Amino acid sequence: MSSQQGRIQANAEDHYEVTREQLPLSCPTSEMTLWNSHPRVYLPIETTGSATCPYCGATFVLADAKQS
Repeated sequence: MSSQQGRIQANAEDHYEVTREQLPLSCPTSEMTLWNSHPRVYLPIETTGSATCPYCGATFVLADAKQS
């Protein structure tokens, strides 16, 4: 059985919503398969509420971002 079973395909979408429980944020995320993806990069999303991956261009939005 593959250790990748049950994971989502990396870089399959261009927009993802994440929660604070998923931080620190990386692309690909820990829930994604890695064998056919770009190197993992950590994205600073906590301050702005959104971040774009420099490798694949996927946009990540913090779903529970608090507005000040």
